[in-house]
Amino acid sequence: MTLLLPPSHFALPLHGEKENCANFNWRQYIFAVFAVFVTLSLCRADASPRSHPPNIVLIVGEDMGPELRCYGDANAITPNIDRLAAQGMRFTRCFTHAPVCAPSRSGLITGRYPTSIGTHHMRSTLLKPPPLFTDYLKKAGYTIAWPTKSPYGKTDFNFAVPPKAFDRVTDWTKEIPKQPFFGFYNITTSHESKIRAPATEFARLTARLKPSERRDPAKMKLPAYYPDTPEVRRDLANYYELVTAVDYQVGVVLDALEKAGIVDNTIVFLTGDHGRGLPRSKRWVYNQGIHVPLIVRWPGRIQPKTVRDDLVCFLDFAPTILALAGVEVPKEMQGQIFLGPKQAPERKYIFAARDRMDETYDRIRTVRDKHCQYIRNFEPDLPYAQRIAYGELMPTMQVWRKLHAEGKLNSVQDAFFAATKPREELYDVDTDPDEVHNLAADPKYRDKLTKMRAALDHWLKETNDLGAIPERELIKRGLVADRLAEYDKRKEDKSSK
Repeated sequence: MTLLLPPSHFALPLHGEKENCANFNWRQYIFAVFAVFVTLSLCRADASPRSHPPNIVLIVGEDMGPELRCYGDANAITPNIDRLAAQGMRFTRCFTHAPVCAPSRSGLITGRYPTSIGTHHMRSTLLKPPPLFTDYLKKAGYTIAWPTKSPYGKTDFNFAVPPKAFDRVTDWTKEIPKQPFFGFYNITTSHESKIRAPATEFARLTARLKPSERRDPAKMKLPAYYPDTPEVRRDLANYYELVTAVDYQVGVVLDALEKAGIVDNTIVFLTGDHGRGLPRSKRWVYNQGIHVPLIVRWPGRIQPKTVRDDLVCFLDFAPTILALAGVEVPKEMQGQIFLGPKQAPERKYIFAARDRMDETYDRIRTVRDKHCQYIRNFEPDLPYAQRIAYGELMPTMQVWRKLHAEGKLNSVQDAFFAATKPREELYDVDTDPDEVHNLAADPKYRDKLTKMRAALDHWLKETNDLGAIPERELIKRGLVADRLAEYDKRKEDKSSK
């Protein structure tokens, strides 16, 4: 410890030394004592993070985009999430690397692109997965609370969870784990399947909502690509009500931390695994498919009501969490640290990918900066609206397809049913958030197209994109299990109808 004043200022007069007593400066002495006190206090404050590593909580709202009141959405009623944002930091440009759950989660838990490790196809199974970021936390003394024996512990990584990966598998909010701990909490209430749930099931999911929290379908703001029908409006209203139900459950988690008295030493992350579970959102690399909320609270370390507009990728979660816990980040991780003293320089781009979705194959890659998004369709001869059995259950998809067959859509709404796709798409997301005006052929955007095209080419090469290799070849190499037969059966079932 370095003293703030020189040693002469601490010399007390000895007994009988009248001259010293007469000349002794008591003001300097009092100030010196105060300086020592402050210095010792600062030393203790600096030492506390090392002696008491922070608890870390990750809350995920399933199929939940940034349709929240704190993100400016007037249709949303989310007081608990809004309170969390007011107490911490809200990121306006956080994106997942995949617009569907299993590939998205595999990247989040490993810190590596699914296209690099082989988890890019939806419902595939990687045979030899890399370490989880929670493995490194565990080695550093963290208790890993991942409640797989409760409704809140979904894994779904496109690979099997290694044995003994988690220390606590029950609902940890009911009994706070030994500290320091990492607590995962996944809320399925907003999942795609709940939007179209039977009335009794939907009523159960939203039972806590007050009458004032029910959403009026007539007040829904529809994307330009949807037809304006009662079915579409009802699906959107249901989604917003389910997000409010998620908010109630977020309140349960926050209250548990408060009751345990550990709020001040707990970092809370809140996000969604990808965009909302509606057609042309989930499963698609457009803005509505990969844009997610991100809110981080750490009392005393993050200034309340902070807003950041830099780009954050899901790959960044793993290294950031490890760094905040004081754990060395493995060099194999492909993300970067976005919080804390080791924060990396701001990203210029984020990248995302779509590959096989259940029984339907496609290959799409995208890059976006703060303002524009470039999309490359590697299979332009395949239509956008290929039939995916699970997605066809949504009323919005059904009525949208029906109106297309009847020739009742306008050109923007009907574009999704084109027989082919353009090889390249470019959108100015600031002026066209629904991404319906393709600027790839616009001379004014030629420079932007060239730069983003080059950025994507570099990323494909740098990350060794396995999407270029047929899935049957990956199976032959022993990288993934053969699960194609079950999806071929789905194709047969569809063709027989």
